Amino acid sequence: MFRKILIANRGEIAIRVLRACREMGIGAAAVYSEADRASLHVRLADEAYAIGPAASRESYLRIDKLMEVARRAGCDALHPCYGFLAENAELARACAENGVTFIGPTPEAMEKLGSKTAARQVAKAAGVPAVPGTLQALADAAAAGAFAREAGYPVLLKAVAGGGGKGMRRVEREGELEAAWRDASSEAVNAFGDGRLYIEKYLESPRHIEIQVFGDQHGNLVYLGERECSVQRRHQKVVEESPSPVVDARLRRAMGEAAVQLARAGGYTNAGTVEFLVDPQRHFYFLEMNTRLQVEHPVTEWVTGLDLVKMQIRAAAGEPLALRQEDVTLRGHAIECRIYAEDPDNNFFPSPGKIVSRRTPAGPGIRLDDGVYVGWVVPTDYDPLLGKLIAWGSDRGEAIARMARALNEYDIGGIRTNLNLFRRLLVDPEFLRGEIHTRWLDEWLGRTSGAAAGVGAALPDALETAAVLATALFHISGNGGGPGGDGAAPPSAGAGSRWKQEGRRTGVARDPRG
Repeated sequence: MFRKILIANRGEIAIRVLRACREMGIGAAAVYSEADRASLHVRLADEAYAIGPAASRESYLRIDKLMEVARRAGCDALHPCYGFLAENAELARACAENGVTFIGPTPEAMEKLGSKTAARQVAKAAGVPAVPGTLQALADAAAAGAFAREAGYPVLLKAVAGGGGKGMRRVEREGELEAAWRDASSEAVNAFGDGRLYIEKYLESPRHIEIQVFGDQHGNLVYLGERECSVQRRHQKVVEESPSPVVDARLRRAMGEAAVQLARAGGYTNAGTVEFLVDPQRHFYFLEMNTRLQVEHPVTEWVTGLDLVKMQIRAAAGEPLALRQEDVTLRGHAIECRIYAEDPDNNFFPSPGKIVSRRTPAGPGIRLDDGVYVGWVVPTDYDPLLGKLIAWGSDRGEAIARMARALNEYDIGGIRTNLNLFRRLLVDPEFLRGEIHTRWLDEWLGRTSGAAAGVGAALPDALETAAVLATALFHISGNGGGPGGDGAAPPSAGAGSRWKQEGRRTGVARDPRG
């Protein structure tokens, strides 16, 4: 087993990996930019090393600096977490050249499957159905226009090295293509250091469902169930849950076996996620593969009882998987909300600043993965994700009820957050019935008109919280939509299904800035 692991990232995910190292008796070294000097991951690490200015291109994206720290700290392994260089084959290759084990797939597998275009080629060769699109990076916007005219609008421009919604633009008509190309390419360069783009036909109203796969260095590959990731804002996941409300055993097996088939064709090892779009007729299409740990991995951990980070470390150390496919069972239901420092009333602009107060939720079935503390200043230089709130229940209804309770216990003062958005989402009848798709949240925000509907201005009182619990309990009985139910709408929650516009607070914490 490894002596010391370099955690080549920041924020809540760096802390998540650090804690796994500590439980396994492995030393953990952190890196930080000037903007992160006072961050929690730096405080909790066994040792921490400065690697440059705030700009990620001068710090977290510098492979040479990471290798220098690995040598200085005596690290024999590196965990990339997610984001930054997590899907960069050159980092994995540099690790091998410097005698440091990369905790993830091989550089060759990453190049085959981490590149969006190369992965589409592997999928085609392996017989895995894929969304119609190009198999190579495009030379320019004119090449994209040629595909769009043949396939028909709308289309989706996507970064070859992309992930997390970065470097992605939906294009409705030809006149929008040039500007969308410039914006997507520029964003891809800033996020990944690679501005190459490809194009896909945009599917109307699909669900985004992904399969967690895991492989060791001995040829064993398994799938660990699915995650429903359809609640997205501008292609960025906001809520994730497992299992999906619409996936039954037959579809789960078909998608799982396709995901394993793709991973095996690419020679994949360690943790990875195969993402699919599922149309209203329940046909699935390969979208892309994330050759790393996902932000939403905790929901899979809840329902499988597995620790994916520890599994990653053991697999990288050469240990065989301790389970077979028939050993994988799903228990209960888990849901995750991504908590951001952003202002839903101001077009979701980031809300940097000092955290002046904080009250965290607890109790049965609640997990909070975050990386903040009172007095810490949320920087302007990085993604404003503060952490993830995860709830588990015996079924979807109980998981939603517990999430509603936890959200009402959660308070962060001094900055704006999207906590109120989630409080409102959880009482929406369509969400409760699982009637969602990848544009559902954008359409929902358009219907509710942001602050005018109380997204950030009002919080639920005790009556409304009771309504959430009552509606969730209705679904526990099996009468709600989704597998096992008859698809009937839940009973009206009456006054409890609306948000008070006057902003009353009855036993509920409120952001002091409204």
